[in-house]
Amino acid sequence: MTTMALATPELLSPGPPHTVQAPATVRRGFADVAEGQVHFREAGRRSRARRPLVMLHASPGSARMLEPLVAQLGRHRHVIATDTLGNGDSSAPRLPAEGGMPSIAYFADAHVRALDALGIAAFDLYGSHTGANIACEIAIAHPQRVGRLVLDGVSLYSAEEREDMLKHYAPGVKIDQAGSQLHWIWNFVRDVYLFWPWYRRDAAHARSVGLPPADELHDKVVEVLKATRTYHYAYRSAIGYDKAPRLPLVRVPTLLACGAGDMLLAYFERVQALMPDARPLITRGTATPDALAETARHFEAFLNQTSP
Repeated sequence: MTTMALATPELLSPGPPHTVQAPATVRRGFADVAEGQVHFREAGRRSRARRPLVMLHASPGSARMLEPLVAQLGRHRHVIATDTLGNGDSSAPRLPAEGGMPSIAYFADAHVRALDALGIAAFDLYGSHTGANIACEIAIAHPQRVGRLVLDGVSLYSAEEREDMLKHYAPGVKIDQAGSQLHWIWNFVRDVYLFWPWYRRDAAHARSVGLPPADELHDKVVEVLKATRTYHYAYRSAIGYDKAPRLPLVRVPTLLACGAGDMLLAYFERVQALMPDARPLITRGTATPDALAETARHFEAFLNQTSP
C-alpha cells in the first residue's frame, strides 16, 4: 500500500515588529433572503482588481467575533462577514418540515443566496469552525464562484464524539421569568474557553488558553443572547456534519489553517490527510494585536496568490 507524505505545517512564531497600519472601517448592512434578512459586517471597497473575501464565523456567536480580522483584511480588499441564519442579527433558519435540524448544505445555500442578493458572484472564502463546515459545502457546490478557500479550525469528530456532543454541547435554551437563560449563556460562553468540551468540567478536559478580556467575553455573550432561541440550529448541524467524505470533494486552492491554541488542532493531521493538496498553516491566532496582524498577513499572502 502506498502512503502519501503530508506537507509539514508552517508554524508561525513571533517575528520582528512590523509597522501597524490602521484597520479599515467596519460597516454593517442586511441582505434580503426568503427567510427574512442576513446581517453582515463589511470593510473595504469593491474592486475589479481583487475578489471580495466572504467570511463565515464560528459558533456560538456571530460575525462580530470576526470583526478584528475583517478590519485588518479590509485594508486591501472588500471583506464581508455574514451572520449565519439563527445567529447574531440574522433571521432564524427555516426548519425542515419533517423535523430535525437544518443541514450544513442548507446554511451554505442561505449564505450564497445572501451573496446573490448583494450582487457578489465570484469571491474568496474564509470559514472558522462551524463557518469552515459551511465554507466547505459552498466550495463543493460552487467551485466556479470560489477563488481561494481558507479553513481556520476544522473538526473531524468520530461517531461517538458526535453522539456525545449532540446530546450535551448545544442544547436549546429555555427562557423563563427568572432570567436563568442569562446566567446559563454567560457560563456556556465562558466555559468554552476553560474546558473542551465545555460540559466536561474537570482537570482532564481543562484548556490552557485562559479567558479573554472581560469586554470581549461580554460582547460574545451579547451576540449569543440575541440568538437564544435559535443559536443551536447551526451549531448542532455542524456537530452532526460528517465531513470525512466531503473534504476530499473540495477542489479549490485551500489554506488549511488552525491556531496553535485552538481546541480543534487535535484533528489537524487527520483533516490534512483528507486534503493533501491544501497548504497547512499553524497560526498564532488573533488574540493579541501582534498575532492578529501576523495571521492576517499570512491569510492575505495566500489570497493574493495567482497560482494554486
